[in-house]
Amino acid sequence: MRALLKLVSIEFCKLRRKKQIWLMLLSAWIMPFFAFLYFGYLGQKDIDPAAFYKWSSYNYTLFIILPFVLGLFATMLMHDENRYDMLKQLWIVPVSKMGLLFSKFFVVLIYGICFMLLNVFASILFSVLPHYVAFDWGDILRLLERSIEIAVLTAVAILPVFALSASQKGYIFPVCVTLIYVFAGVFITPVNSCIHPLSCVFVIIARNGTLSGFTLPQTNVSIAFISLCIWGIASVLFANIKLSKRK
Repeated sequence: MRALLKLVSIEFCKLRRKKQIWLMLLSAWIMPFFAFLYFGYLGQKDIDPAAFYKWSSYNYTLFIILPFVLGLFATMLMHDENRYDMLKQLWIVPVSKMGLLFSKFFVVLIYGICFMLLNVFASILFSVLPHYVAFDWGDILRLLERSIEIAVLTAVAILPVFALSASQKGYIFPVCVTLIYVFAGVFITPVNSCIHPLSCVFVIIARNGTLSGFTLPQTNVSIAFISLCIWGIASVLFANIKLSKRK
């Protein structure tokens, strides 16, 4: 555990030089701002908090923005090691392959949580201050709870992209695959919501009627969770095999 924490701290130290990674967090404000413009254009007041937060945090943020940002972030984490063959030096230290993978995954996870916390702050800012939504601690806590769930589950759902990034020296191909992966989730969900990892995340988040207005072909949370775990385990094994072949 101590070695894993040290690897995580080293990863964060390396991120200090990558200003673009911190600028990517600003995309957490995109949908809250558009929700503000949308309801402002309609001239609505006393909006149901669930309706506003569905726009700002649960819709495009969950399906497109956060997965793409995390996929891009995961690619950037692996890019330097792959590009300059730093993995050879890490194996000499030695650093275990699984330890390296999990350290980078935890960085992606923490980054996703920070992203969603910024999204929650922006959602509250653009809903409460213009008096679109009445301030209520219960609604805010529910938004915070669901947002943390989204961050954790999306980090797991992005593991296939992370595994691909670990097996590639370049970054253009993984980024292109990330785009295809994200939009595939959008198009597959209306057909089968328990196949694609991002669809599984949506099923889990929408449990107990939390997200009204969405129609899913499958709503079994257990199946979605099992499918998500299978994708995650398979991705980790794939990445471990690919790294093992690189001496």
